[in-house]
Formats: sequence, C-alpha cells, structure tokens
Amino acid sequence: MSDDKSTFPQWILFLWLIMAVLIVGLSFYEINGDPGISNVLRFGLINLTLIVSLVWFFAASAFSARLRQSAFVVLALGLAVFFTLFRVDGVRGGLSMPSFAFRWGGPAWDALDAPTGNARSVDLETTTRYDYAGFLGSNRDLKANAPQLATDLDDNPPELLWKKPIGKGWSSFAVVNGFSATLEQRGATELVTLYDVDTGELMWSHTVREGSPFESVVAGAGPRSTPLIHEGVVYVMSVYGELLALEGKTGQPIWKRDLSADQGLTLEREKALYAYGRAGSPLIVGEKVVVPLGGESEGDVASLAAFDRASGELLWKGGKRQFNMASPQYAILGGIDQILMVNEGSVNGYELETGRELWSFPWPGRTSSDSSVSQAVGVGADRVFASKGYGHGATLRRLASRPDGTFDVEPIWESARVMKTKFTNAIFEDGHVYGLSEGILECIDLETGERVWKRGRYGHGQILLAGDTIIVLTEDGEVVYVEASPDGDGQELARFQAIEGQTWNNFALAGDRLVVRNGNEAAVYRLPTVG
Repeated sequence: MSDDKSTFPQWILFLWLIMAVLIVGLSFYEINGDPGISNVLRFGLINLTLIVSLVWFFAASAFSARLRQSAFVVLALGLAVFFTLFRVDGVRGGLSMPSFAFRWGGPAWDALDAPTGNARSVDLETTTRYDYAGFLGSNRDLKANAPQLATDLDDNPPELLWKKPIGKGWSSFAVVNGFSATLEQRGATELVTLYDVDTGELMWSHTVREGSPFESVVAGAGPRSTPLIHEGVVYVMSVYGELLALEGKTGQPIWKRDLSADQGLTLEREKALYAYGRAGSPLIVGEKVVVPLGGESEGDVASLAAFDRASGELLWKGGKRQFNMASPQYAILGGIDQILMVNEGSVNGYELETGRELWSFPWPGRTSSDSSVSQAVGVGADRVFASKGYGHGATLRRLASRPDGTFDVEPIWESARVMKTKFTNAIFEDGHVYGLSEGILECIDLETGERVWKRGRYGHGQILLAGDTIIVLTEDGEVVYVEASPDGDGQELARFQAIEGQTWNNFALAGDRLVVRNGNEAAVYRLPTVG
C-alpha cells in the first residue's frame, strides 16, 4: 500500500477496478438465465462500493478534516431532503432499479371521477362481435376480433378519445358493448368501476373493501385481477379474495363470497400467504365460475373452486396445492373438459364437472417470490404448453390416457432458453408461439421449441394479436405494432406513446378502440383501420 497521503490508496483503487469489472460483467451475463438476479446483484455491488468508499473517505482518507466534515453535512442534508420529498414507488419488472415518486404526488383520490348518474343507459346484456369481455380477451387467448389495422401511423395517427387519472392497480379492462369494467384502488378503497369507452364517463362504481389498501414495494399497489363480463353480469376477484357478481346495469351486488374467510384465513394470514396479492381472474364455463381458492398450506388448502354463477353456491373444490399468480384456463384435452391451473410447484388439470385432479407435472414457482404468472394452455387434442420467467423458460407436454380417466404426462420438449414470460402470456398462431421473453419479443416453433427470431426490448409489458399484427404495450406505456409472422423477424411497423408511467397491465382491443391503463392513468384510442 502507498503511504503517499496525496493519492488514493492502492486498495481503494483495486476495489473500484474489481467492482467495475463485476458490474459491467453482470450487464452481459444472466445468472441462472434470469436477468433480474443479475440486476439485483449489480445494484447491490454498486451500493456496496459506494458505502465502502464513503466510509473510507470520511473515516480514513487523507483529505482535510474540514473537507470531510463539509462533505458529510452536504451528503446528510441531501439524503434527508431527498427522502423527505420522495418515496420508493416500486421496481422495474427486470429488478434493475427502484422507482421513486413524490410523497405528496399523485391524484387526490376523492377528486377522481364520481359516477355521473347515467347508469340507466348501461347495457351489458347486448354483445357485439368486437367485445373483449375479460382477461386476455373473450376467449382468453390474447386475440382480438378487430378490423384490419393501418400501420402508417405517421400519416394517420391514432385518435385519443380520452385520458384521465385512475386508481392504483395492475387490473385490465373487460369491454362489452361500449362499456369497460376494471378494478382500482383509490386511497384505502378498492372499487369495481365501469366506464363509457368512447367518453371516459364513469357510469357506476362499487366499493369492494375500505380501510385495507394493498401495498407492496416490489409488486406495486392495488388489485391485479381483471373483471369478466358475461350475460350482463360483472364477475370480480378482489386483491384479498372477495368474489363478487354485480348487476351490469347498476353495479349492485347479486352475490358475494369471501374466499379467504371461507378458507379460515384472517386478513393478516391472507397478506402473509399472498404477499403479491391475488391475481387470478374469474373464468366462466357453462354455469360455473371458476377461480383460484387457496387456504393454509397445512390445512384446508384447495387449488381452485367452482361456484354456481347465478347464486354463488359452492359446487366443488379441486386440488391440494397452493395457487400461483396465473388464472384458470379452460381446455378440452383427451376428450375431457378440463380446467388448467398453474399452482405452486406444479401445473395441473382438473375435471370441469367434479374438480377431480386428472394430471400434474412439476413446475417450480412460489406465489410471492419467483411466481408463475403465465397461463397453462391446451394445444390441440392432447398437449399442454407452459411458460414462465425467472430463467425457467417453456415446455410442451403430451397427455396419455389411463384406464381410470386420468392422464400420464410426457414431455415433448423443455427449454430454459425460450419464452421466459415473466408478467405476460403467449400467443399461438399457425404453429408458432409469440411472447415477451424477459422483455424481448420472441417467436418459437411450437413443435420443437426452437427459436425462430427474437427482437426488440419492450420491457415487461403486454401483447395481443389483431389480425396479422402483434400489438405490444411496453413497460413504459408505448404501443408498438409488430408483424406477426415467423418470416418477419419481428419487424416493427409503427409505434406511439399511449400512457405514461410503469405499465404492467394487460390491455384490451374492442374493434378499433384500444383501451389501456396502468396504476396512474387510463386512456382510449381509436386506431386507424384499412378501408
């Protein structure tokens, strides 16, 4: 070590060099295939280097005492002012950096829209061919029935119909007959709200819960499931497990079930078990509404439950595993009507009529850490596709019938290299799969799992398919059109900024109306079409 007090000691220079190499190296290397882990380590190394350097500077450096004292006062005052004015407001989907917001910023919740009293004009019983009636669309497949979209947006830009502040949450919109329903958290109140798509007028709202706002630095605030509109009724799963059926015209409750209480959970246990909140959106098949159920892992836990959609009466419980962050998915596989569920540690299939477990295969993921968000999807007559982030990737499995009506599960392929769909789901079209793999749009061959192309850094946003165009809503609220073709190499066709702020929400496309939101604002655009 050098004794020259006019220079930096060799050990601090060596530390900076080693840390710089490690930090830069982590920018190009994904630990266990998960860039989030690398980002967390990189952020930790930056902070460790800064802390060690500051301790050295203030306690052991050769700089004058007056300089060190002045620097300490400036640093302490700067940090005090910063954290007085700002608070941590979440993290990016890739866990790269925390985001900050003014402590007194954001909308005044009691100043947001109140219902206009025009609910008498609401008609959710009438349906149209362009409806987008629930999570991932009317068929829960990320496909929208829309006219052919024009892609020359520079000459023919989208028309903004309205944009306004909205309550917190990662919910999406369900759209039927020109009305859109969502969930939002305004201050300490969780509500179901219904808007006029073309005007943004709030037609009605229904309070689900008051006084227990959902807050999470990592996962964000507010509800995260999406309502389902079916035959004039709005079905809703709240962030703490209230399942409601609301009259579509007025928002008044038809029936309500408190699933957490039904399973013997206090609010404190609910929060402990599901630190990221409940995200499962209701699914209706016939007369049944199916939702994740939960419960104490060593007690009366059930993966999912079916209720009579007219009365709310419990019809059956299925499975003994804790649910994950995905929603139930309907499929006919092996000739049997089934509900597919991604649970903690497994993917499972349950008989629609009874809830009996028909098959299972291991699929790592805990609800409140490396959670599985993406749906398991039935493909063809006897296959199941699953994908997830956190470095895990995707798999295609085949179901083989047993004499007792259950199934063996045989792997066709599994890869940790493709379809690492962290917060989003995949689109299936013409033998190919499209999805945001750790924020990059990717196309793979369904039969082999081989990558066809991978292009564009969109962050942890969302996608859907409209005709031959993939619409991407980026994590920063920008809309991007991409050619939906295995031969197109992910060619971008157009883009525009739709909303501002971190956007993890799914979005809806009802005809030419693009309905988007995040935890700050919502907006509707009329998209230009061909002809």
